Amino acid sequence: MNILVIGGAGYIGSHVTRELLDRGHKVTVFDNLSSGLRRNLFSDAMFIHGDILRCEQLTAAMREGAMEAAVFLAAYKAVGESMIKPEKYSINNITGTVNLLNAASETGLKYIIFSSSAAVYGEPSYLPVDEKHPANPENYYGFTKLEIEKFLFWYDKLKGIRFASLRYFNAAGYDVRGRISGLEQNPANLLPVIMETACGKRKELEIFGNDYDTPDGTCIRDYIHVNDLAAAHALALDYISKNGKSLTVNLGSETGSSVLEVLETARRITGQPIPSRIAKRRPGDPAKLTASADLARSLLGWKTEHSDLDTLVRTSWEAYHQYEDCREAPHT
Repeated sequence: MNILVIGGAGYIGSHVTRELLDRGHKVTVFDNLSSGLRRNLFSDAMFIHGDILRCEQLTAAMREGAMEAAVFLAAYKAVGESMIKPEKYSINNITGTVNLLNAASETGLKYIIFSSSAAVYGEPSYLPVDEKHPANPENYYGFTKLEIEKFLFWYDKLKGIRFASLRYFNAAGYDVRGRISGLEQNPANLLPVIMETACGKRKELEIFGNDYDTPDGTCIRDYIHVNDLAAAHALALDYISKNGKSLTVNLGSETGSSVLEVLETARRITGQPIPSRIAKRRPGDPAKLTASADLARSLLGWKTEHSDLDTLVRTSWEAYHQYEDCREAPHT
């Protein structure tokens, strides 16, 4: 299948691109390189330097490449920033999506795989969180993701564009075969921040609260390896193309790890002390958030293979430790 991966030079996008190529698809990466990296591009994929805010660029890419499907991974994703700069997130995430859908409608593109988020749920009212959980986002980033899902629903109904909305929990790790080396720029998620601290790029890790109702007092989250995440995109495309109907599913490991558990695992694997300090809680952080992935398992035949904590940390360290500005430390 001819597939346009929008945001394919980014962290998750490069892993999805590699997975689709490995499965025999013809892939074109469409990216403005604002956060994506040229080193994440593959020689067996085409590349278009384009922007989702330029609808004519999307339309041309779809028409000229006879695209049948698009994977949409080009949204801004910093939760804190979204609360300060909603205009930025409205323009990129929402307007960009409308451009994508209009280009798809004009060119006859049939399928869209959308990178959604567990942020659409907000504060969990029960655990594990399944797809029937109320969607009540507590930040503007999550709001944009939920609105995009609504746009997808209507274009499915009115234009017959089938979609898969994949609600990620916490993506982490790097390609288990070491084929992707471009690091996230200005990361805000726990594991890359720990890696930067292990490398000496950060002075210390801030732990936001140690008085939660969890075994060690720190927040518990559901981490999913990015290779497992990438596989789900390919399986979701297979599903909607073969069954002719859209779907919305959670993607998570269904297990939770606390901040301190991740930190101690990283200290063991990297051999570095990784200094840390306790900071104040962040508003809106639930004590525990874990997924139910039953629906993805039953509909897609999907299962996690690399999402154990050791693999998440080891593959992250292998990606970070290859750089000269990361202090010398042994691989484990």
